[in-house]
Amino acid sequence: MAFAMAGGALAGCSDKSGDQGAASPAAGSSAAPAAAVTYPIQTDKTLTYWGALPNNLVGVKSKHEEVPFYQEWQKRTGIKVNFTTPPANQTNEAFNVMLASGELPDMLEYNFFNFPGGPEKAIKDGYIMKLNDLIDKYAPNYKKFLKEHPEIDKMVKTDEGSYYSFPFIRGDDSLLIFQGPVIRKDWLDELGLPVPETIDDWTTTLKAFKEKKGAKAPISFVGKPRVFNELGNGAFVGAFGVTRDFYLENGAVKFGPAEKGYKEFLTLFRQWYADGLLDKDVATVDSKVLDANITSGATGATWGNAGGGIGKWQPLLKEKDAKASVVGTPYPVLKKGETPKFGQRDYAFSTGGMVAISTKSKNAELAVKMLDYGYSQEGQLFHNFGTEGTSYKMENGYPKYTDLIMKNPDKLAPAQAMSLYIRGNTMGPFVQDKRYSEQYLNMPEQQQAVSIWQKTDMAKYQMPLVTPTPEESAEFAKIMTDVNTLVDEMTLKIILGAEPLEAYEKYVEKMNSIKLSRAIEIKKAALERYNKR
Repeated sequence: MAFAMAGGALAGCSDKSGDQGAASPAAGSSAAPAAAVTYPIQTDKTLTYWGALPNNLVGVKSKHEEVPFYQEWQKRTGIKVNFTTPPANQTNEAFNVMLASGELPDMLEYNFFNFPGGPEKAIKDGYIMKLNDLIDKYAPNYKKFLKEHPEIDKMVKTDEGSYYSFPFIRGDDSLLIFQGPVIRKDWLDELGLPVPETIDDWTTTLKAFKEKKGAKAPISFVGKPRVFNELGNGAFVGAFGVTRDFYLENGAVKFGPAEKGYKEFLTLFRQWYADGLLDKDVATVDSKVLDANITSGATGATWGNAGGGIGKWQPLLKEKDAKASVVGTPYPVLKKGETPKFGQRDYAFSTGGMVAISTKSKNAELAVKMLDYGYSQEGQLFHNFGTEGTSYKMENGYPKYTDLIMKNPDKLAPAQAMSLYIRGNTMGPFVQDKRYSEQYLNMPEQQQAVSIWQKTDMAKYQMPLVTPTPEESAEFAKIMTDVNTLVDEMTLKIILGAEPLEAYEKYVEKMNSIKLSRAIEIKKAALERYNKR
């Protein structure tokens, strides 16, 4: 995510001037305080907004106008909005078509880290505005937030100091971690086995699942869009001191698959596959197949989310067996008592849900005021919990979701009901409140899993959210497309036994021949610029 820039040219890109004038004082600087805004604003102007609906609403609603949250957002801010909703799962294609047409709305909800060349290039190409002046003048809530959180202020601007969007911010460290290894606890109890901690523990456990529980795929993972897609954060592979991505170690930028620890990981998974412990179909498993394997008892361990994994599987298993239980486990290590080196950890600034203002907007000041609402005390409460009396009730100062959300009368899952009335469980231009997560992850198994997954040293090794220059972006994307293709080929062929373990060195040589070292140089240069922000 930190460097996932598309390599191809975007349809309709041109060399338009996106200069918004001389650089202004940074948001949160010593510039004159922005004037407070009273909501609802009295205006007869109408804004335009382009962005996808949350995936949770696919099959429930197809337009923003049909969603109560967006109706109430307009009412509270006093600003009418005409929405354009791209087709589900076609956001990037629709975005390219829109840019090519030249018809841009006032507000664009899009991950501009995916724009070729990044956010600064989108500004220079004349698609989106540099927001420094506008934030200083018309966004007092967002400006105050950035001043109070300098570490986030560093993330949400470019190397050149340009603010380009109103971002989604995770408001508490507890919200950064939500994925990890999971296992059938009832199986462990039945077999008299402890929750596995070391790689040796895992091998013993998976053998027992196969031999004594009849599991056809004792452990399985989703193989799409990339083989072992979920292991990029360091589960299992992290036990050998690497990830499948870039990371920092003693100030140096490293790429895990080119380090010797990756060969040790391949050795383990190759043996598990040969012994029938790893799903024989792991290369083709998608999320639906994994769900079926978990709920049928074919699979006893995997990697999943606290919400969309444990929260989904636990009720389905309970329907069949009241004793069934899926729990989170520690990230595997080689020696008992070690702290896992890696683990899933998001950034406080999560690049989804950001909203930029297009250079075509004739109402940029009004758009800024509307978006700034999400960073006010009232706006944060609304975005996270919705409307008091409808989607939540205040109990002793705590916003508690009503049965409309948690026990929806139309049989909608909590995640779906939430997406109708709030944005707290998705992403958008606001600060996420941890009290949302406390209720969404309401099963003890979910809460315990997150607590377990938090116990890693990932923060020491995680690459910051760096950005390349436009020139670096194209070069990096081309190199990494080739490198990642090799990594996937190597990983799959060696684990499945199609090539010998010794082939690993040849793959590393190939990676180096297609300029992996240059990709690392680009990462390092971007890191140096980030540290100077």
